[in-house]
Amino acid sequence: MEHFANRLDLDVRHAAILLEELPDDARVRTAPPGRWSAIEILGHLIDSASNNHQRFVRARWQPDLVFGGYQQDEWVAAQRYAESPWRETVELWRSFNLHIAHVMRTTPDDVLRAPRAKHNLDRVAWKPVPAGEPTTLEYFMRDYIEHLEHHMVQVEALTGLALLPRAVRA
Repeated sequence: MEHFANRLDLDVRHAAILLEELPDDARVRTAPPGRWSAIEILGHLIDSASNNHQRFVRARWQPDLVFGGYQQDEWVAAQRYAESPWRETVELWRSFNLHIAHVMRTTPDDVLRAPRAKHNLDRVAWKPVPAGEPTTLEYFMRDYIEHLEHHMVQVEALTGLALLPRAVRA
């Protein structure tokens, strides 16, 4: 798991430096209708971090990987991320994800790799696992990182910044 935690750490540290210095016009640039702006995407990633942090910790003691979901569009709208201070939003996203990388690094290998027959990753994972197919917490953690990277590519498209390190793109 160390490799994936380091990947998350690198992604977040690299992107946060660039995001903090983003010019004002790029910060407020809106997305196409029906899409999130850059700050709303970061808000969604904060919500994802919040939900997945507790899932990753609870999974240490649960025999399954069954977790509650959340309505992502409603969460972003309710928190009005578009009106949030840019630097505070970037810092919250950065800090939360660096802590999640720590949680990933400190999760025991036997917990990470234990097959879990009962799960709902068919509904809560970014890349779903069929309900009848066993999966692992390690899969779910890697899925979290890939989800974050997917959204960082969207932020890149909106801002023109190269947020993900080259090594991640390869």
